[in-house]
Amino acid sequence: MSLSARTTPAPEWTEQFAASDREIYRKTLLELAQRDQRIYCLDSDMGGLETSFQASLPGQYIDLGIAEANLMSVAAGCAKLGKIPFVNTMAAFASSRAYEQVKIDIAYNNLPVRIVATHGGLAAAYLGPTHHAQQDLAAMRALPNMTVMTPADAVETAKMVEAAAYLPGPVYIRLGRNRTDLVYHADYDFAVGRAVELRPGHDVTIVAAGSYPVLAAVAAHERLAALGITARVLNMHTLKPLDEAALVAAARETRGIVTVEDHSIIGGLGGAVAETLAERAPTLMRRVGIADAFCDHVGDHHHLIASYGVTPGHLTATVRELLNR
Repeated sequence: MSLSARTTPAPEWTEQFAASDREIYRKTLLELAQRDQRIYCLDSDMGGLETSFQASLPGQYIDLGIAEANLMSVAAGCAKLGKIPFVNTMAAFASSRAYEQVKIDIAYNNLPVRIVATHGGLAAAYLGPTHHAQQDLAAMRALPNMTVMTPADAVETAKMVEAAAYLPGPVYIRLGRNRTDLVYHADYDFAVGRAVELRPGHDVTIVAAGSYPVLAAVAAHERLAALGITARVLNMHTLKPLDEAALVAAARETRGIVTVEDHSIIGGLGGAVAETLAERAPTLMRRVGIADAFCDHVGDHHHLIASYGVTPGHLTATVRELLNR
């Protein structure tokens, strides 16, 4: 689908989504659970769910404490009993400490557990590499049966959570931490596995996933337009199943592809796009994201990913270098 029209958000739209992705997720989850008693909220002492979800639906809430491996196993048991568990933890722990339980108890049995992981990428910021999640998308993509998604903003978060609730099999949804600017200024159709064309273009394609990367891609589109370069911008909110048709079309209709993500350039969005295009439509490509190293400096989330080139300026320079190759 294409979303090329630029709009100014209505005040009521901005007010409705004036929150972080995780705040909108929690609101949406509660609304879903109020309509369907099979939906459970499994917590790991994340803070805040006890005053929202538990206060409203104590019979559908379980706090396992800071015990992520046990959290995943209990979720698998709930799903086996016909429940629809939403697991709440941090991305670094879901994809490392609890990975064996995610693999064996959930993915191997193809159970409908929804793992909603916050603090994706470098969103944990000052907490350092122990809490950074620069490998989670690669780890989850590698698991058979797993659907893997990450929204561009609060609007897409609500749509993604609603769509994920009744998907067959396990789902991994990666969220950030703090509120970011809205990408979507009006309603649109969301579909799992179908990329959204945020801006049209025929010179190059920028493929982005996650809040800051998508915002950087849209801003780069504007800078490139001022230079006479039209850049197609694809929001690849679903990394698995990947929208291969949109990628093949982009490879054939533009002169190259630049990926941008808040994740290691190995195994995440860039890796997934490279795997697909190498087999189906080889083209010039560049990957922008976290280098193959642990983050050795401190700062807020925006500062950290900017230091790895997730900025409109670096994207613009990368596109120009690719086109001038």
